Amino acid sequence: MSFLKKLVDRDVEVIVGKMLRYGVFTASGIVLAGGIFYLIQMGNTLVPDYSHFTGEGKGFTTFNGILKGAASFSSTEVIQFGVLVLLATPILRIVMSLGAFALEKDRLYVGITALVLGVILFSMFGGLKV
Repeated sequence: MSFLKKLVDRDVEVIVGKMLRYGVFTASGIVLAGGIFYLIQMGNTLVPDYSHFTGEGKGFTTFNGILKGAASFSSTEVIQFGVLVLLATPILRIVMSLGAFALEKDRLYVGITALVLGVILFSMFGGLKV
């Protein structure tokens, strides 16, 4: 029985490791593509006036704005989408760990992992702009 448990633990570790690796590579590729689009679109523009601060619109600060902008291939929103993918990668790792602990019926670690996931999600969505 312990051999099977070690085999399952090893499989979960491999899956989580690959998921983290692919998530970072995917996010990096998205940001790189957005950066290339940005240089193509804005490479010849003048330097902006930084003497007055103007906040960013919903395209940069809300999930819907980022997703709509990325779908329309707006370079800055594509970069923001890459950042969202990068942020989602460790959160998916926590979700995978929660599932693995639940399969092992390890209540203590299920509780701790669920608490960590709850804190992260609350901190992300607690002050979300509408």
